[in-house]
Amino acid sequence: MMRRLYVMRGDERHLDAFHGKEIEERRREAAIKDARAQGASSAEMAALEEIEQDAEALDKIEVAAVNAYRNGDQATAQQMLFGPEHERFQTALLETVTRFRGLTNARTGAALNDARMRSDWFGIVAKTMLALTAALFLGVLYFVLKRRIAMPLMRMTGIVTRLAKQDYAVEVPIDRRRDEIGEMNEAIHIFRTNGLERDRLDAERRLDQQTKDLILQMMHRLQACQTQSELADVVARFAPRIFPNLAGHLYVLNESRTSLATLGSWLDPHQSAASFASSACWGLRRGRPHLSNRGHSDIACQHLDQSNVAGLCVPLTAQGDTIGLLYFEERSDAVAQVETSRLYLELIAENIGLAVANLQLR
Repeated sequence: MMRRLYVMRGDERHLDAFHGKEIEERRREAAIKDARAQGASSAEMAALEEIEQDAEALDKIEVAAVNAYRNGDQATAQQMLFGPEHERFQTALLETVTRFRGLTNARTGAALNDARMRSDWFGIVAKTMLALTAALFLGVLYFVLKRRIAMPLMRMTGIVTRLAKQDYAVEVPIDRRRDEIGEMNEAIHIFRTNGLERDRLDAERRLDQQTKDLILQMMHRLQACQTQSELADVVARFAPRIFPNLAGHLYVLNESRTSLATLGSWLDPHQSAASFASSACWGLRRGRPHLSNRGHSDIACQHLDQSNVAGLCVPLTAQGDTIGLLYFEERSDAVAQVETSRLYLELIAENIGLAVANLQLR
């Protein structure tokens, strides 16, 4: 454009302006050469080469026109700048530039779409990872809640239900956690222990009441006996029911009070002789109950063998006179019961002694 103005008007100012823009054109040419390094496609590079060729052809025409004008041939210079050849190259240059812009716009749009797709893909991946992390967290939380809270609570609910029905045989697992669940488990342990102790005491009370009832029944029957054989039969029937782990003999003194003979027996005692001298029993000598062979803590009666089975000799007395002996021994397969039942044994001996004395008076 500047060269055309120079040829038409002859003003050097336009030519100087054209020379001033040559530096900018060189920069553009260098940028065109560096376009391939910037990722330009082969079609874009071909368009750039066409632009460069058309621009060089235009430069040659315009330089020739300027030289012709300087040589005084203004008509030739104007013909060259405004002729069909110059218009053809200029039109081709503009078309190539337009095509290059379209190519770059298409590549830029494709790159933008590709970047958008990658961004969307990374967004989907990020959301997926977030969802997986949330699911994993919820899974771990569910596992922790179920393992640490839900399952212990369900187990304790079943245990408490059975304990409420007084089923104290249920096993309560030990939980040493220092939290509310551990405190609840400890409370259940205490409740079960108390329940077991209460059951044990209730069983002992029932057994004690049953023993008292049997002793009372035995006393009533002893009072109604008319012969010593009936009395011996009553004792032999009730003694095993009252003390199932104790065997025994019922002895009576002879008239001279020098020896004792068996009047009745139960549960097959075998530590004491069927008859023996009255002096062979420490219970008769002392006039009070005597326990033999309990860990050799006391002198054993001579009418007993040397076994470690405990034997209790309870003198039968009436109005201060000794009339016989009630003997009890622990069975070999029984739990020690002589000492724990000693009070009841002495009570029975007292009533048997009164019954024997009454029969002798008759």
